[in-house]
Amino acid sequence: MTTASAERFALRLHKVSKAFGGVQALNKVDFEVRAGEVHCLAGENGCGKSTLIKVVTGVHRPESADLIELFGQRIDRITPVQARELGVSVIWQDLALFPHMSVAENIAFDDLVGLRPKSVRYGEMTTRAGKVLERLGVRMELGAPLHSLPIAQRQVVAIARALMNDAKLIFMDEPTASLTQSETDRLLDIVRKLSAQGVAIVFVSHRLAEVLEIAERVTVVRDGNLVGVYPTEGMTQARLGELMTGHHIENDVSARDLPDAPVAFQARGLSRHGEFHDVDLTIKAGEVVGLTGLIGAGRTELAHVMMGMRRADSGDMQLNGAPYRPKSVRAAIEQGMAYVSEDRLSLGLLQKQSIADNTVISVLRKLTSVTGLISESRKADLVRHWIKELGVKIGAPEDPISTLSGGNQQKVVLAKWLATDPKLLILDSPTVGVDVGARAGIFRIVRQLADEGLAILLISDEVTEVMHNSDRILHMADGRIQQEYDPRTISVPQLEERIYA
Repeated sequence: MTTASAERFALRLHKVSKAFGGVQALNKVDFEVRAGEVHCLAGENGCGKSTLIKVVTGVHRPESADLIELFGQRIDRITPVQARELGVSVIWQDLALFPHMSVAENIAFDDLVGLRPKSVRYGEMTTRAGKVLERLGVRMELGAPLHSLPIAQRQVVAIARALMNDAKLIFMDEPTASLTQSETDRLLDIVRKLSAQGVAIVFVSHRLAEVLEIAERVTVVRDGNLVGVYPTEGMTQARLGELMTGHHIENDVSARDLPDAPVAFQARGLSRHGEFHDVDLTIKAGEVVGLTGLIGAGRTELAHVMMGMRRADSGDMQLNGAPYRPKSVRAAIEQGMAYVSEDRLSLGLLQKQSIADNTVISVLRKLTSVTGLISESRKADLVRHWIKELGVKIGAPEDPISTLSGGNQQKVVLAKWLATDPKLLILDSPTVGVDVGARAGIFRIVRQLADEGLAILLISDEVTEVMHNSDRILHMADGRIQQEYDPRTISVPQLEERIYA
């Protein structure tokens, strides 16, 4: 970044405050982003990050602010239209794209058929969309329907749409949450390219390693208050986590030897055509086995077979010493299996239902009386037990599950499965979209469950996650288990080198 660009600010906020009812979402917060800078906005879920973004984009009007300035222009009352016209854009985690429209239509939508609808000139639209992609150094089939693209390419389409609107300040909300490591690397290269072109990027991510890699500075917010602004040079993930949460987070290796523990689950020669091959897997009672590797290695497909969602073509499984080959998810649950999916929004939770209903959904039969009706008292007792046991922060059990933070939603998913009294718990990327403090809380629960004898398979593409929370680590690639590692005898860089080779 040049000296000239460093002296020019894309955004300046001073003493911005915003409250919702009795909750102070922002309390006299300062925030500055230089033109062409990649700046991280960090904090736990609920700390005020989204509120701050919505103040800048005109969605929320602050109660008070000494200064709101965009590109040198002081603004007293910004509106969403004004923010966009000035060059502010937000790429939310859900991307807000149109799956059944083409790539070109998605990129050019706001420009050609947005706030001021006009006749669509498809030739011009395709040409302009192509030029924006060229600016990013990306080639893409402009006529392809968006739903046919992987999530990484949809992320690029969202960035291209922002540039079509002449964006000079782009907020990116969890842009890498669903990407593989190689896809993440390509996205970060695009971010660097935009920065070199003078576009300011505010990067919001719970993946602290990539925050420290891509950002020049990081602003930390906690409980609506500014903690501070720090250069990323010399900053560590541990220190950044402490600043975000206000307390020390343990990241030590927790591997243990369990020589006398009985085998809870065993698979031999398990295969499913085109997905995984000759998988041998043993998990002891009380053991946490980490399964890592690149996305597409066959990890989730293996979990689906273990959970009765798919059938293996060959091989055998045993659960607690007995032959195990479930014909359905219900059969798997009845035999002692539980599965926390990587996609809690569509597979783990019923978003329109209450916290209580989501907690008991897997054990309704246990709560049904002889009359065929659910016992409300037994349901309430069960919900109270698991909310207390897992430390779920809620308003009331009857509140919609959507009112909870990502970390608390994930705890409800855990509660749903733990209520079934499982013998083996499969955790498939359990911390996607969960902040650093909530992650630590979830893994404290995982370790406690293991100490109580529950066998756990932890699937994750985050190497630090399996290193710090597993007793053994299995590396899966090309549908096969490649190697087993002891977290106590290998380092994170060594394991990453072998996985990403």
